[in-house]
Amino acid sequence: MTQRTASAALLLVAGVMLTMAWSDTFALPRALPLRTDPALHRQVAEAAPAAGQRSFGAVAVLSSAAALAALASVSRGRSSRGNRVQARVAIDEMTGVCEQTGVTLNRYMIELRKRGFADDDLTSILNAIGEASKTIAKLVRNAPLMQADLLGLEGEVNVQGEDQKKLDVITNDVFKAALQYTGRLGTLASEEEDAPVVGTAQPDGGPLPVLNETFAETGKYVCVFDPLDGSSNVDAGIPVGTIFGIFKEPEDTTECLVAADMTHLTPEEVQCLTGTLQPGKALVASGYVLYSSSVEFVLTFGKGVVGLTLDNSIGEFIVTRPSIKIPARGKIYSCNEANIGDWDAPMRDYITAIQTGQGETKTNYSLRYIGSMVGDIHRTLLYGGIFAYPSDTKNKDGKLRLLYEGAPMSFIMEQAGGKAITGFSRVLDIPPAKVHQRVPVILGSPEDVDECQKFYEASDDPALRAACEKRMTPV
Repeated sequence: MTQRTASAALLLVAGVMLTMAWSDTFALPRALPLRTDPALHRQVAEAAPAAGQRSFGAVAVLSSAAALAALASVSRGRSSRGNRVQARVAIDEMTGVCEQTGVTLNRYMIELRKRGFADDDLTSILNAIGEASKTIAKLVRNAPLMQADLLGLEGEVNVQGEDQKKLDVITNDVFKAALQYTGRLGTLASEEEDAPVVGTAQPDGGPLPVLNETFAETGKYVCVFDPLDGSSNVDAGIPVGTIFGIFKEPEDTTECLVAADMTHLTPEEVQCLTGTLQPGKALVASGYVLYSSSVEFVLTFGKGVVGLTLDNSIGEFIVTRPSIKIPARGKIYSCNEANIGDWDAPMRDYITAIQTGQGETKTNYSLRYIGSMVGDIHRTLLYGGIFAYPSDTKNKDGKLRLLYEGAPMSFIMEQAGGKAITGFSRVLDIPPAKVHQRVPVILGSPEDVDECQKFYEASDDPALRAACEKRMTPV
């Protein structure tokens, strides 16, 4: 080997090693494949004969770049089968997207699974939720045309003492059936049911048909949901929605405390209960579906918030808002102001301040309130501001359910950059003591929520603080 050839070889090795060190230092993203460039190889091949002795080093550098690209491609192939570098799924990084359809819910879930954010079970559950939501959207849309079957009261009262609408019962059955037939859920808990149920049982209590061994396995996830939030408005055609949250079943159920008066439960019922009674910070996914002028599906897996819209022409949810971020502050407050005289003093003083321009921004806030939580939250998420259903003299713990409404919506809000509190405490920190537990909820833009919380922190009412501390004790 001549001295010049040896030098070129050393330069090639040094170039590869230097670039590898740079790659490790700056953590090149592995979400997209690095492939060798055929044009680069041709450039090297064409340059070699004519380069002569003076250009041999440059050719070596080009060769090192080609070698690095090949090495990176091989390295990525190994890493994709081993430990995957996790990164937020960006729509503009997805290749091979059909221009006519865009990124569908199923495609989005495939990308999450590839990047380690979701497993096969979670993918099946979310696809089932998507299918159930399409059916519910059709029922809501057709309700005025089928009033005898879909509108009005069912004649039953749910566990919260509320009259059930016909659509409450129908949509609950739709949602539960869709989830149960995935075979991927251990437990289901619905706002319309008295207690959690086994996630792989049929509505009549019988076992699911065993299609294969994988299908017959007990699921490791728990799904809590309100199938039709705002159903009291459905007869008037006002927007309504579905809310859901997904937990992993705890490996050690002894960590979930069961109240003494529930010791009569069967082992199966205890398992359902312990799988369900988890604080919101344990959620692995949550979302809502808004049935309005369009059907909007908003969800999070703890890595930001994405929004999809139902394209009726192809029957698919399509990603239309790849990354939802709530504004730091808004100019809208959303609450049932008719109850202001019954609210706790801090909440009453805060609302009075922002509506009269005496708050931190010195701006008069506008009131916008639908009376359907999903609709009000959706607007707050996109435009900013604050949503509140606080405690009052009639409802000491508010009216929203922690598991079905408060925790899932708070998870979405925090993942979008917002905050969610009860007044003093973070909603996601509250350990539920019962499946239908209610909590006050104040959520929205971070600066607006912070301003509201200052009114609570300044309160000298010991009973108000004691009530908040009590919620942090599960039993």
